[in-house]
Formats: sequence, structure tokens, C-alpha cells
Amino acid sequence: MEQIRAYFKQSATYQLLQILADQLDDFFTTFGEIAIRGLMVLKCIFAGQINLKEVIEQSARFGVSSLPITISIVSMTSIIVAMQVAGEMVKQGGGNYVGLLVAMLTVRETGIIMSGFAIISMIGSSLASEIATMKVTEQIDAIRVLGVNPIRYLFVPRVLAGTLMMPPVMIVASTFGIIGGGIASTLVSELSYKAYFSSVWSGLYIYDIKVAIAKAFTYGFVIALISCTCGYIAKGGAKGVGIATTKAVVWSFVAIVILDLIFSIAFFF
Repeated sequence: MEQIRAYFKQSATYQLLQILADQLDDFFTTFGEIAIRGLMVLKCIFAGQINLKEVIEQSARFGVSSLPITISIVSMTSIIVAMQVAGEMVKQGGGNYVGLLVAMLTVRETGIIMSGFAIISMIGSSLASEIATMKVTEQIDAIRVLGVNPIRYLFVPRVLAGTLMMPPVMIVASTFGIIGGGIASTLVSELSYKAYFSSVWSGLYIYDIKVAIAKAFTYGFVIALISCTCGYIAKGGAKGVGIATTKAVVWSFVAIVILDLIFSIAFFF
């Protein structure tokens, strides 16, 4: 029996099952940590334990630092979409719907999704590596020894900043995206600026904007929370910092895609 067990443990099947079990354990552990830290953050916020100076500093980090790359990504996405569809739609007699299509796609999906991806890549990874470095160098333990709540000191300003700054970043980036789509449409087809922007206003509804802003608040909260949590549970020195940063980026990407699906089902079906 012992020989069979030893044989089985050396097999590829056992190793695959072991990897799967480790991945499942890591998934549920990380998910539980994120949920617990999220409840702690909300508790601190509702209790008024907010450092406004730190929130302002982190807001500048989220809003100002990430704005150029966010505008670039959203604008290029809208330009690419407009270039792909404008020429064909004009040929088929649907030129009056090009602006509507680009605006709807930008406001409902690409504006917020691409903004989220940009902020995850630039700010989320930075948050995770920063807090992970503090964790593996025992700076967080020192903060706790001094009687300071790490959740209040590290999490609350960053999560609040992400929640508050994501909507303005998304609005500015989406505006540039719609304008960029208009420029691209006129360059690749005979569509006029007037026809493009007239169709934008005819198809852009307040309801869509409200849903996009609700998405932005949610995504900002989730991205900041996941990034901080993955950094907070890091361990194992420099390698652990790298693992925490990668985990924060992957989890944030997956989270906003799943949330986008939930929002789409809830508000557009």
C-alpha cells in the first residue's frame, strides 16, 4: 500500500491535483481576506475614521497620475472602433448612426473598462507593491505596535481615493474617446462632424451615464481594495512582493470583468 501511495505521489496526475488544490486554497483564502478587509474598511469609513490629508494625497495619485495613460488608452480604443465601422456604415447608408454607436460603446463599456485596466496597471500594481514591501520589511508590524490601526492608516485613504476619483477619470477619458472617434470617423469616411455629434447626442442617454458612474464608483472601490489586500497579505521577501503585485493585477482584472457582466445583466437586459 505504501509503495502504491509513493508511486501515486510521483505521478503527473497527483502533481496536477496538488497544484489544483493549492490554487483553490489560495483562491478562497484571498477571497476571504478581501471580504474581511472590505468590511473593516467600511466600518472605519462609517465610523468617521478618515484622514482627509491622506485621502487628498491618494486622490492626486489616482486622478492626476493615471489620467494621461487612461485618456490615451480610451481614446485609442474609440478611434480604432470608429475607423473600423465608420467607412462601412457610411457606405451602407448608416452614417447617421456612427456617433451613436461609438458613444454608446464608449460610455457603456470601453470607457470604464479601459479606464479600469489603465488604473490597475499603473496605480493598483503600485499600491500592492508598496504595501507588500511594508509588510515584508515589518513596517506594518511597527505601525501596529505604535497603536495605529493599519486598516485605517493604509486602506481607508487609498480605497476612498480610488472610489471617489474613478468616476471623474472615466468621464474625462470617455469624453476624449468620443471626440477622438469623431475625428477618426471624418478622416476615414465622408461623414461630417455635425452628423457625427448629432448622432452622439441622439443616442447618449442620462441612464447610460448614471450606470457608467455607478460602475466607476464600484470599480474604484474594488481595485483599491484588492490591491491593498494583496499587498497586505504578502510574505516571503522580495519574491513575495512580486507575487502580491501580480496577484493584485490579475484579481483586479478578473473582478472588474465579472462586475461588468453583472452590471450589464442588471441594467441592460
